[in-house]
Amino acid sequence: MDMSPNPDSPSSGGGNGIGPSSGGASPSVGSMTAPQSPSRYEAQKRRDWNTFGQYLRNHRPPLSLAQCSGAHVLEFLRYLDQFGKTKVHGPACPFFGHPNPPAPCPCPLRQAWGSLDALVGRLRAAFEENGGRPESNPFAARAVRLYLREVREHQARARGVSYEKKKRKKPQQLPGDSSGGLHGHTHQPPPPPPAGAAC
Repeated sequence: MDMSPNPDSPSSGGGNGIGPSSGGASPSVGSMTAPQSPSRYEAQKRRDWNTFGQYLRNHRPPLSLAQCSGAHVLEFLRYLDQFGKTKVHGPACPFFGHPNPPAPCPCPLRQAWGSLDALVGRLRAAFEENGGRPESNPFAARAVRLYLREVREHQARARGVSYEKKKRKKPQQLPGDSSGGLHGHTHQPPPPPPAGAAC
């Protein structure tokens, strides 16, 4: 099965912007409306997919998508670090752990964890949209998940920022209500209108 990236494939969101990825209904044949352009997410996913395809073609030796493994995805993510814009301090740096360093330092710029995480999510979806089987998705490999977790933890320590998920606020409990908020509370339907009342 050839799963090479195809920007003209309707399933990849390429071409004229009309298809399953456009997010809306297709215009009718006789209408004069302009075709919908893909959403920002779909457009970014297509660009990411094309970039990854180019990376595979430039790989030595060149790789087909069917040959691609989690190790190749990790190689791609590390390759992207050279284009990063996030300062990641080394342990020897005096600003290690400071969210707002007061002066410049020679520490390298890297891809931010959030950017890598979002990229992997888009490529994971694009792989399946372009004919890949979910069980062989290299972007869903355990090694990729572990790498992203490692990057997140390292950048949190190095930059002095927390990547913890924000806690959801629990619904406020009404005074005298022991049901735990709105979840356990049942509402009675309103009484029926009097027999002679107009609707």
